[in-house]
Amino acid sequence: MPPLAALPPFPLLFHVMLAITSLLPSPASDHINTLIKSLETEFGLTDVQATPEPHLTYQIVEPADFETLKDALHKIARTTKPFIAHTTGLGMFPGDNPVIHIPVLRSDDLNLLHHRVLQAAAPLCSRTDKFSAPDLWLPHVSLALHDTTPELLGPVLRFLNNQTFNLELDINNLTILRPAGNLFVREVVFEFGSGEMVR
Repeated sequence: MPPLAALPPFPLLFHVMLAITSLLPSPASDHINTLIKSLETEFGLTDVQATPEPHLTYQIVEPADFETLKDALHKIARTTKPFIAHTTGLGMFPGDNPVIHIPVLRSDDLNLLHHRVLQAAAPLCSRTDKFSAPDLWLPHVSLALHDTTPELLGPVLRFLNNQTFNLELDINNLTILRPAGNLFVREVVFEFGSGEMVR
């Protein structure tokens, strides 16, 4: 597979769900990737690696006007200063395939960014996910999903119990992730405060 930066530009988007996120830089991303690889080694859990870069998701959208959505997110990024978000503990969303995650604490900076993303995306998207609504949004970094089972949950949580989950996340970009075969990869990255667009 070519490096992420070398992937070809995405064609015109119709009926494709995209994720509006922030990619997480080192050292937090290194620690998260180490945890994810340990879950592969110990339990064979690999589905979360379909998105190769650790990230924080603000909203899942189906854009009706992709170019205008990119412009709106670029404007938000240009006028946002980098800030630190904090994680704590270990979380789980129940179901047939429980999602194991690291919760991210909501703060004024994070809530404001989330609000701005939702306001910008709403008129430009034909569909959005209900869980990004301000009263439902639970920011998190996924460690395992889709290939988990309720039976695995206990052993996985016991294994993770001795790990460190108090991290500082440097939030310094808005990134659109899009499907590419079996992966979910970056389409475009907008660095905060710089006015730069990085493919």
